[in-house]
Amino acid sequence: MTDPESNRAAAGQLTLAFAPIHKVALGIAVGLVAGALLFSVTLIHIALDPNDGGYLSLLGQYFYGYSVSPAGAPVGLLWGFVTGFVAGWFLAFVCNLTVTATVFALRTKAELEQTKDFLDHI
Repeated sequence: MTDPESNRAAAGQLTLAFAPIHKVALGIAVGLVAGALLFSVTLIHIALDPNDGGYLSLLGQYFYGYSVSPAGAPVGLLWGFVTGFVAGWFLAFVCNLTVTATVFALRTKAELEQTKDFLDHI
């Protein structure tokens, strides 16, 4: 027989292991990293080759107002944050949905296994 105290400890560890990811927190974290990355890449590109935008200038097709210039770097920071936030939020949503569906399926399967031979004992 198992100790009730160890059962509580195991239940607490499982609760932590399957805890949902905070969508807004992950969105903000990914958004800050993406925005800072686009900002710094723009400034580094300006410092190394101020005359040519290269492939980085193609982001102006997707991000309204962005250009490879000192004025376009803050715009890139904003669009990088928005894009990263949406990507991080969606990633956390998909992870939470996957874990929830998996736990539900496993729990349902275990409950059906427990009651499988119920009618045989009546």
